[in-house]
Formats: sequence, structure tokens, C-alpha cells
Amino acid sequence: MKLNFDNQYALLGDNFVSLMPPRPLPNPRMVSINPLGAELIGLTPADISSETALNFFSGAEMIAGANPLAMVYAGHQFGGYSPRLGDGRGLLLGQVRNAKNILWDIHLKGAGPTPFCRGADGRAVLRSSIREYLASEALHHLGIPTSRALCLIHSDEPVRREKMETAAGLIRLSQTHIRFGTFEYFCHTEQHDELKRLADYVLEIHYPEFRGEENPYDQMLLEISGRTAEMIAHWQAFGFAHGVMNTDNMSILGQTFDYGPYGFMDIFDPGYICNHSDDQGRYAFNQQPNIGMWNCLALAHGLKPLIQPDTIDQMKSHYQTRFFACYDRLMSGKLGLENPQEGDRDLVDGLLTLLAEQAIDYTLFFRGLSENIPAPEANNSAFKDWYQAYDKRLELENITPEQRRINMLTRNPKYILRNYLAQTAIEQAEQGDFSEVDRLMTLLRYPFNDQPDFDHYADSPPEWGRHMEISCSS
Repeated sequence: MKLNFDNQYALLGDNFVSLMPPRPLPNPRMVSINPLGAELIGLTPADISSETALNFFSGAEMIAGANPLAMVYAGHQFGGYSPRLGDGRGLLLGQVRNAKNILWDIHLKGAGPTPFCRGADGRAVLRSSIREYLASEALHHLGIPTSRALCLIHSDEPVRREKMETAAGLIRLSQTHIRFGTFEYFCHTEQHDELKRLADYVLEIHYPEFRGEENPYDQMLLEISGRTAEMIAHWQAFGFAHGVMNTDNMSILGQTFDYGPYGFMDIFDPGYICNHSDDQGRYAFNQQPNIGMWNCLALAHGLKPLIQPDTIDQMKSHYQTRFFACYDRLMSGKLGLENPQEGDRDLVDGLLTLLAEQAIDYTLFFRGLSENIPAPEANNSAFKDWYQAYDKRLELENITPEQRRINMLTRNPKYILRNYLAQTAIEQAEQGDFSEVDRLMTLLRYPFNDQPDFDHYADSPPEWGRHMEISCSS
């Protein structure tokens, strides 16, 4: 197994990282491999299946060029500032360049204790590892910016959470593991030289187009906020709730990151809370756009020593503009509207109000609308005026009904990672059967396609799966 290591982040030095090896997972077993993840770093499934790969990814034996480290950062967690966090159970094993010269982080989640684990065991459990493994790929194939997954390793090491579970290792791929909270840490500890070094690193590696600007840090902030806004617009359009939008879980590339108690909505509920620890609903579905802005403001304050005084106000406007431009485009596309018209947003808002009032499944409704098959619950008098307004709006389009149907089927998925599907895969895996994990990985690779053998995966959830509470513990 050959990897082209280029460990740029480690060069920033001891104030940024703690160099250390993982604590090996005992009796590791490679239980699932994502071939698309392997391609990103120039490997094949056969490479990942090798004994060398298992030893490396489980932490037992480092390969030449690897340089495992834990990253330091801070973060606002549920609105309160935690001044020193860091990789408490994950290690950046190394950075590799692929054939396209793209730099990828290889990150082991569940690597054991680090200087930042605050007394915890540093492990990840099988349950949460499966959830992130599936979700990161599910979002990618929906077109939502996200980290990726390479492989899943199981161990028989016991780990106690709410109950006794077993340890696992998830190999996560991302083009960076720098978070909003990384900037917050160096700013709020008044390490302003290090703050500038971090900002210069991000400019060089991730935003080189701004290096020649008069105010490069300002331009970088605006672009990070814009990417964040567009990511959250995608969440809203596909009915996805992240659950823990702390600033240490926000990527500076605007990618979905650090999956915890996430959830795709079944019945449309604007106030949907997927994290049972979120008692106040801070991270409820309908709060995500505002929290995204809040987090970008926290990042802006972390960059304050480097940016112009008026940039924060510019950032607020930029965030709103990018969010609504993306959200309006996505929602119009879900309705088959290609030529923007005044009143389109009102049409969308009116529909969402009806979906909530009538307790209608969000994904099933839009998929049925694509096929001109109204959901049974929507075929009533409450929807009459909306359908009339929608039909009238469609008359302004210059495409045939068949072309509109084709377009809508590429914007409205048939399959999403419903919580009950993930839970079924987890329960089977806990008994040693990982076939459902692999089946979901295959199914969710083509979420917009009809897959007749898997039609039942598109059904509304059974009663036991309708009101699942997802824990923060992992």
C-alpha cells in the first residue's frame, strides 16, 4: 500500500499539534471498505483489504511517511465558549496528495486517549462509527458538501457509554480538519503570531486565489461564510439536521463535518430536534441557518486581529446572499421551476407550511410530486389552493412536462438515510453481520435512481422508527 504523504499541517509546530501514535485497537477486523473513498487517495479496495492497511488504520503499525498527531482547537459548544478542546479521540494519521495534486487528510476516529481527551477513553463505538460512515457518503451522493469515509474497523474492546458497547475505528477523509474553533483558540489565547501562521496556511493550501488580494484574510472569511451558507442551504433543502453545530464542528471549507446525532426528517417538522441532549432546541432544523451565521460571526471574531473593521458587517450580508441564492435555487429545482419568478419563495413557504400542518413525509412528498403522484395525505382541500397556484406557476415554464419530470427526479431523492435504516444496520452489525452496512452504502450511492430491488427502503418508517432519539455519546 503506497501513499504519497505530504504532511503540511505538522510543519506548523508544537503550538498547533501534539505528535503521538494511536493506541492500537485490539483484535481489529476490517468490516467495510468504501471503494470511492479509496479512489480519492489513489488506493484500490485490494489495498485497503491488505494486512498492512489493517495494521495502519487500526493504529498498530505506522507506515513510512505517516506522522500521527492530535490538533488543538477551542469552540463554542451550545453557545458557551470552551477555551481548549482538541482531538480527544481522533488522530490525523497523515496528509496525502493524490494524482490530481489534491491534499487529503487521513484521520482515524477512535484512536485512543490524547492530551485533549479530558479523562475520556478516546475511543469511538461501533454505533456512532457506522452512523458517520454511512452519512458522510449519503450526503456526498445527494450533492451536499461533506467529509468522506474510507473504511470501518471493528474491535472487541469493550467501551462504556450509556451501556457497554464495542470499540471501532472510522477512517475519515477530508481536505482539512481545521475548524472555526482552531482560529478561535489562537485568537482568544492571544497567540496572534500563530493565528497569522494558521491563516497563511489556510490561504496557501485552501484559498490560494486570495493570496494576492489587498485584504486576503477578509476575502477568505467571506468565502468561508459563503460556503457555510450554501452547505446549510443544502441541509435545509434535503431535510437534514446536523444536531451539534458547535464551532469546533464547523469546517473552514464549508463541508458537513463531525457527524453525531444527525437526522433526516421523515414527517416535515420545522422545529425538528435530532439530538435528545438539545433541550432548548438550539440546533433544531429551522434554527440551522441562523446558527450558521452565529458560528461565522464567532469565526470572524477569531480573525479580528487580521481583518478590516467593516468586514464583519460585509460577512453578514454575504452569508445571507449566498444562503438564499442557493436555497431558492434548490427549492425551485425540487418543484421543477427553472426560470425564477417573483413569488416563487412564497410558493415554497406555503408548501412547507402545509407539509408541517398536515404531517406529511418530506422526502416522499417531493418524490411523488416529481412523478405527478400526490401523497395521499396531500390530496385534500387544504392543498387545493396551493396546487392551483403551482399549476398556474408551471404555465410560465418553457419545458415539456416530461422534461420537468426528468429534472425533478434528479433533484428529489427516492432514498435517504432515515434513522431507522441506520439503526437496523447497526443492530445487525452488533451481531457480527455487516451486510446491511454495505447494502446501504451501495443503495445510497444512487439516491435519485429507481432501484426496484430496494423499493422498500424508500418507504416511510415503521412505527418503531418514527420517533427515534439519537444520543450525543459516541
